Amino acid sequence: MVEVKSAAQLIEQNIGQKCLTEHKLVYDSASEAVESVYFFILDLMQDEFGYDVEKIIDNFSSSPGSGHFGEIGQKVTIMQQQGTKILGDINTILRSVLNIIYDLRDFRTRLEHYEDLHSTNLEKAEASKLALKQVWIDKVDMQKGNSSIAMMARQIGFQTLFDAFYAAKNEKDAKKLDLNERVKRMVLQRIQEFNIWLNQSERELKKRYQIEKTYLKSQVNSLRLYSRWAKPYLKTASELEMKDQGRNPALVKSFSTLFLELTLLGKKKINIEASAISEKIPSELKSYKSRRDYYSCVLIDFVFRGVPQRVSQRGDYSFGGRTDVIFRGYALNQEELEKLDEELEKSDIYDALKLIEGTTTESLENLREEIEFFLEEKDEEKQETKKSEDSSNPFLALIGHYNKKNEKETSSKEKKLIEIKKDNWIEKNHLRRVASEEAKAKAFKFFDIYKKAHGMPTPE
Repeated sequence: MVEVKSAAQLIEQNIGQKCLTEHKLVYDSASEAVESVYFFILDLMQDEFGYDVEKIIDNFSSSPGSGHFGEIGQKVTIMQQQGTKILGDINTILRSVLNIIYDLRDFRTRLEHYEDLHSTNLEKAEASKLALKQVWIDKVDMQKGNSSIAMMARQIGFQTLFDAFYAAKNEKDAKKLDLNERVKRMVLQRIQEFNIWLNQSERELKKRYQIEKTYLKSQVNSLRLYSRWAKPYLKTASELEMKDQGRNPALVKSFSTLFLELTLLGKKKINIEASAISEKIPSELKSYKSRRDYYSCVLIDFVFRGVPQRVSQRGDYSFGGRTDVIFRGYALNQEELEKLDEELEKSDIYDALKLIEGTTTESLENLREEIEFFLEEKDEEKQETKKSEDSSNPFLALIGHYNKKNEKETSSKEKKLIEIKKDNWIEKNHLRRVASEEAKAKAFKFFDIYKKAHGMPTPE
């Protein structure tokens, strides 16, 4: 887990792009809430200037002595209790899935013996019949107690009963055995019982096998449903967790104080054709096909320190206080933005969400092959046809199988770290230059518009 202090630090240290410009404003108002500052800038970027904006950091901490801390703690506890209860149900169903898989394995082994029994390979058919005879002796004949073959073979006069039973293929073979009449009659009786069980058990086993597969599908459906139920509770509990501020002097235990950190990243793609028409780049590059897109990016950090004021009985709060807003400009290409996402996923920012995903979804990955084998298994009549994916398979949907074109390709992409290629001459001297100029201009524009809208003087 990599600790990230700020997105700006991550961009400069891990991606290697320096900040092009930086503007800071401080807005201190006990009456006007921080929401008005945040949404004014967000709407300005999205609606007025067409920037694609995403929130990449959202942390908060309350002083332990505040009422806000207590109410947030109660909400977190409720979410955790609900999530834990559903996780308990998930574990119960998961154990049931394991037991069903073990049963299906045994059924599958027995069914293979029945399939080999009808094989044209005489040795394989004979071996399967001997195996089924052993099953019959252990699970069916043993229930007769002292009258079973195993018990009678220990008595004087029936020592050859075991060998005779295995040697006789049918009633005719039993009659031809060179044994005394008493043993022959016993073997004949047991062979007849075995043949009746052989015919009935194959039908019953196939029926039970299909029932167990249907039950497995039902249980996996339940897993999918319970996972969907658990994720919102666990995710909400994670989002309501407060960040440890360590020795931050803004938070005093007995004060009623809130400390908030927000970071927005706005990006806008550079249009090569439009830049050539406006003469920002040479006209010869109007039809230039770049190997990757370049973006003017504005990173905005909000750092708020204030006193939460309760405004309703429902537990709603208004936050008035000091807000520090820092506007930074960057010129980034597509690979650098993807690298930023990769670094954020490594950091503690998304660590809790990974734990949630592992708890509700990835814990089933080890069972995936077993479940897919039984749920995707085709009937004998359909085995000759080309296999296609079964869209009704809930387990595949649960782990996102249908969103993947090729599992091997996806896994290889996930393991492969993103490498940022160096700029070529055109990218360095034209595309990144235009992106840099645009980023510096827009970072100041957002800063300037906000100051003017709130009657603040703009420095020369």
